Amino acid sequence: MEIKVLAFGIAKEIFNGSVISAQLQNDATVSNLKYDLEQRYPRLKQLATYMIAVNNEYALDGDTIHERDEIAIIPPVSGG
Repeated sequence: MEIKVLAFGIAKEIFNGSVISAQLQNDATVSNLKYDLEQRYPRLKQLATYMIAVNNEYALDGDTIHERDEIAIIPPVSGG
């Protein structure tokens, strides 16, 4: 299945754009997506932490991704 991944903050620089596509197998998990993205964009691994949001909610590594889900990469955020 093909999914669209939205990027924010430093992730936009890493992906060289605000939206990328990823090819995943049906019943792929968030962990599968992270692995795929880190292989294609090694700089992503250099981030201290980043989160994946699925349909506007933070997702766990074992959560399943479906073709029509809205996926976003949320980089680390600092503030004060």
